[in-house]
Amino acid sequence: MKAFSIIQPWAWLIVNGHKDVENRKWKPWNPGLHFRGEVLIHAGKKFNEDALAFVRGNFPQIVLPETFDRGGIVGKAVIIDAVTEHESPWFFGPYAFVLTRGEPLPFLPCKGALGFFTPTFDPPEPAPAPTAAVGPAQGSLL
Repeated sequence: MKAFSIIQPWAWLIVNGHKDVENRKWKPWNPGLHFRGEVLIHAGKKFNEDALAFVRGNFPQIVLPETFDRGGIVGKAVIIDAVTEHESPWFFGPYAFVLTRGEPLPFLPCKGALGFFTPTFDPPEPAPAPTAAVGPAQGSLL
């Protein structure tokens, strides 16, 4: 499944069903504007403090988390259209993907990329091998 990087807090708002469009400043010939279907939502490593202030000021009814996962997959949604106009209060243009069925998923760290991409996941670091309990050496006076 393809993934799409979105800065926080926008990614959280999408996967939790609050934000129904994702704005882009892409060129009209960008092939990504033709994408439709289910997509993983990747939260980039950066955080937009101005966006957080905007949400708190304009949507006080949304209970936001104290921290936001960054640098990995946070959920999924379905892209049903790309538009140049929309009645959503989240639309700023010039283009926006219209989203539906946002759903949070367990956080899965991975690198992001520009546009739509196929995520690659690094295997988790192996746990260190257990060490045997070391007691006094044989013949020790202890």
